[in-house]
Amino acid sequence: MNDLSPSTLLVLVPLLPLVAAVLTVVLGRTLGGRSFLPALAGIGGAFVVALMLLAGTAREAGLGSGDHDHAPRPVEMVTTLWQWAGVGDAQAAGDAGSSALSFSIPVALRLDPLTATLLVIITGVGLLVAIYSIGYMHGDPGEPRFFALVAAFVFSMSMLVAASNFLLVYVFWEAVGACSYLLIGFWFSKPEAAKAAKKAFLVNRVGDFGLAVATFLLWLTYGTLNFHDTSLADGTLVPGILGASRLADASAYVGGAVGTAICLLLLLAACGKSAQLPLHVWLPDAMEGPTPASSLIHAATMVTAGVYLVARTAPLFVACPGALTLVSIVGASTALVAALIGTVQNDLKRVLAYSTISQLGYMFVSLGTGSLLGFTAAIFHLVTHAFFKALLFMGAGSVMHAMGGVIDMRRFGGLRRIMPITASTFLIGALALAGVAPFAGFYSKDEILSSLHARGWADTHAEHHESAPGGDRAAGLNPFRFATISSEAPVATALDAINTPATFRLLFWMSLITAGLTAFYTFRAVFMTFTGPTRVPDEAGHHAHESPPSMTVPLVILAALSAVSGWWLFSTHSLASFLASTPSFTAPSVAATATPLAFHWDIAIQGTLAAAIGIVIAALGHLGRRSDGPQMERFLGPFETLFARRFFIDEIYSGFIVKPLELIATVAAFLDRHLIDGLVDGIARIPLGCGAVIRRAQSGLLQRYALAGVIGTLLIVLALVARAMGQ
Repeated sequence: MNDLSPSTLLVLVPLLPLVAAVLTVVLGRTLGGRSFLPALAGIGGAFVVALMLLAGTAREAGLGSGDHDHAPRPVEMVTTLWQWAGVGDAQAAGDAGSSALSFSIPVALRLDPLTATLLVIITGVGLLVAIYSIGYMHGDPGEPRFFALVAAFVFSMSMLVAASNFLLVYVFWEAVGACSYLLIGFWFSKPEAAKAAKKAFLVNRVGDFGLAVATFLLWLTYGTLNFHDTSLADGTLVPGILGASRLADASAYVGGAVGTAICLLLLLAACGKSAQLPLHVWLPDAMEGPTPASSLIHAATMVTAGVYLVARTAPLFVACPGALTLVSIVGASTALVAALIGTVQNDLKRVLAYSTISQLGYMFVSLGTGSLLGFTAAIFHLVTHAFFKALLFMGAGSVMHAMGGVIDMRRFGGLRRIMPITASTFLIGALALAGVAPFAGFYSKDEILSSLHARGWADTHAEHHESAPGGDRAAGLNPFRFATISSEAPVATALDAINTPATFRLLFWMSLITAGLTAFYTFRAVFMTFTGPTRVPDEAGHHAHESPPSMTVPLVILAALSAVSGWWLFSTHSLASFLASTPSFTAPSVAATATPLAFHWDIAIQGTLAAAIGIVIAALGHLGRRSDGPQMERFLGPFETLFARRFFIDEIYSGFIVKPLELIATVAAFLDRHLIDGLVDGIARIPLGCGAVIRRAQSGLLQRYALAGVIGTLLIVLALVARAMGQ
């Protein structure tokens, strides 16, 4: 395989899962209990290929060469498979004004550090989920369908992050949504699962509408939908939206009302897929699907598509400071609201669902800083979150598997004695999620808080970097004072007024409070599930036991990654340096914000104190106690109802959107049934009535026919006589 070109390897990553999905559909019933084999082989092969691509891209980026004396250079490779569609004289407002351009949609794949990183995460977590599912889905009559959908999802998600065209991104944006819908509603005979699948589908359509309109606006604004530069037959260069020629020019991106509209529409799309306010309501209900699907789609991969979209289009957002700041505001608000809701949940998977929404909010708040540190920190947290959140979801699935399908934490407890491997690995995942050193989440959260601190207290942060030991490891980049972002940027829209240091100071404190809440609800779940007296529900019978090796081995692997990945990636600065070579991050507007890489002790201490306070409070209320006894939530007073009812957001949607639409539908159905149908049926009755009259004359009696003939003859004669007399 070493002889294969990078282009061939890039094609193989999505191709192998696609072939696996097709084979599973064709041979699933024939394979019977081994229907997992095609998916396991296809996703496993894609993971190996993705690792090879990651290694090759890292070498191309100069990672590991020891040369830190130059700014990162863009690293990319574009492979065009075939021309999907083309229009010769399409009209668009390109760089030279309104002109006739060739509208072409190639099926092109793009390899750069961001793509390589996400391909490894998608296929790696997908492989562990496939292995885990062998035990979890054993005996389920829909097992072949499940593995076919998992392989199809890995194919779609791989194409989404590798596509080098906005229209192709939209196609696979919809494809991953379709796979998510089918996996959420996998047990479609359960009304709750069918309802959850429909809810996810409809809420995501709102975000997908934003991406569709944004795609049209991008074409009208830039005259192309390609990320990369292309050449016409006459040699004319068409700059791609994220191509090298446009990235080199800091003024090549449109701001003002048009640019802001594009960014807001992209943000709307990201909010739908990544479950951010106000489109977050579908994700908690999506837990009705199989737990492996939650681990793969709703923790590690699909829900990060919005994060990927904003990171990929970083130069567009940086050109619109107001829209970029709004990304942070949405992220911080979502993180805090979801964390508050998670503090009172008793369904273990729903706790993790709201935790996922909250952690995705952390990624958005980092992206909205508009700095190189903010973009790389968001992807850093995406990577570590994929490990520990997939681990926690799989741990919850292991508990659910042993408890006979029960997942309400008030109905079991003390499970560490029954399930020691699950308990130990779940604890590691909880420590990583809570941001406890030296686990993975500690380092990635510290970077996110640092990016916010840099925007809120620019002078202090810059002085910190100037005096930080080891700060020269940032590839020769000089400290950058973030105050220049807001002070020099012209205010093009009213929305740009929110791009101030005061805004980011508020967001920093909101994120720090969220860190404490995260530690609280995480360890509340740990203490309720694994400590206290041993209790199992009746549904588990007398056979509650540790899960089989096919389920526990992935838990151990993910626990190891959750324990060491953050420390290794941060201490070596390998991920940050690698991602800095992503073309979108080498744009002058992003690269100019680079700062020396350093550990921020003050921020780390604040984050650790917040996590420690959250864990201590959770221990005081839940450690060693029966989980069905009085909970700490009773001290919240009316806030318990507010949090338990999820801030009444579902009720607001129901009252202002669902119910009015149902009323309109009821009125429309009445008018259709009684007015429109009545009118159409009335017109149809006219020939029926005429036919009924004529039908009476057709009696079959010869005497009547003779009489009618005589009468007719007489009438004709009388008419002729009258005519003659008139003359």
